[in-house]
Amino acid sequence: MYETDKRNVCRLAVEVTGGGKWLQLSTIKYRASDGMVHSWECADRVASNGAVVIIPLFKSTNEIILVRQYRPPVDKFVIEFPAGLIDDGETAATTAKRELLEETGYRGSVISVSCNTYNSPGMSGERTEIATVEIDEAFHVNNPPVTQMEGTEDIETFIVKRDNLMKFIQQAEAAGDGIDSKVMAFAIASI
Repeated sequence: MYETDKRNVCRLAVEVTGGGKWLQLSTIKYRASDGMVHSWECADRVASNGAVVIIPLFKSTNEIILVRQYRPPVDKFVIEFPAGLIDDGETAATTAKRELLEETGYRGSVISVSCNTYNSPGMSGERTEIATVEIDEAFHVNNPPVTQMEGTEDIETFIVKRDNLMKFIQQAEAAGDGIDSKVMAFAIASI
């Protein structure tokens, strides 16, 4: 069985040092394994229920859906899996279906949802659940995908064969796009 030795490591206090409409900046005081009290700066979403990352799979064709959108913090377009914030009263599975439809126009069935994961735990406490969604290919034969993006979203959809994923990533990176680490991890694990 997995066991962890925390050695009295713990958070002692959180001081909010700034923020805006969507983010909060904080300094965390914590006791480290050396017994000393240290400070750590972080950024978190305000009043967040977490987020969901969607891995959309076409079962019969061994393809996945990726999106490309501009991300101001890195000042470039980034190749990502579809994703979104979990609204009040929603589950990760409900959010996954909603966001997949909004961003790509595709519908599917959620086949699994991960435990809580963290994208950048050295910088943020934002939790993310990963939903694997199987695309309803039969539905889309007679119903071409139509996106329902919000006004601030400018998203392109790509359907990529899993065996060509690394080549697709290399081409996107060579063209100047950023690559989300979750997509890269998926590609490496698929080799």
